[in-house]
Amino acid sequence: MDSKKKQEEEAQANAAEELNEASSEAAQAAEGDETGQAAGEAAGEDDDVKARLDEALRQIDELKDKYLRLHAEFDNYKKRTVKEKAELIRNGGASTLQTFLPVVDDIERALDAMDKADDIKAVVDGIRLISDKFNQVLNKNGVVPIDTTDAPFDTDYHEAISMVPAETEEQKGKVVACVQTGYKLNDKVLRHAKVVVAQ
Repeated sequence: MDSKKKQEEEAQANAAEELNEASSEAAQAAEGDETGQAAGEAAGEDDDVKARLDEALRQIDELKDKYLRLHAEFDNYKKRTVKEKAELIRNGGASTLQTFLPVVDDIERALDAMDKADDIKAVVDGIRLISDKFNQVLNKNGVVPIDTTDAPFDTDYHEAISMVPAETEEQKGKVVACVQTGYKLNDKVLRHAKVVVAQ
């Protein structure tokens, strides 16, 4: 019986050993699966990170291209505006000056007529017409004379060249005579009116 018992004990020991080995193999297999899963997950995460990185790099390239195009477009805009500004400065007064050409023509005709004219009154009338035409051209271009008639003296528009005693109290501080007409272009003074002021 001893040998039978011994055989049973050996069989139990072998079975226990086989069970331990099987458990160990199962544990290793499970561990391998987890490691494989972790490796698979890590590989999946790496792919995701790589995809996001590729997308970010593509966006950076897109934005860089957009920036370079905008920069080039802005440089072209600056060059174009500088050129246009120079052109305006060079030719900006052309349309205004063209409005004066008929007046110049009239002056030339008046000078020719003066040499041949026997009647001075006709020449004077012609010069008055030219003066009127010239003033119309000035008005058309926004140039108007500064009104000084009974106006209070205003340093924004007038330059006092002389002071005279006032004949009445109301006349004090007012313009009594205009020696040279002043002009405004819209609201900007081109030339101050030279005036005599009562004090």
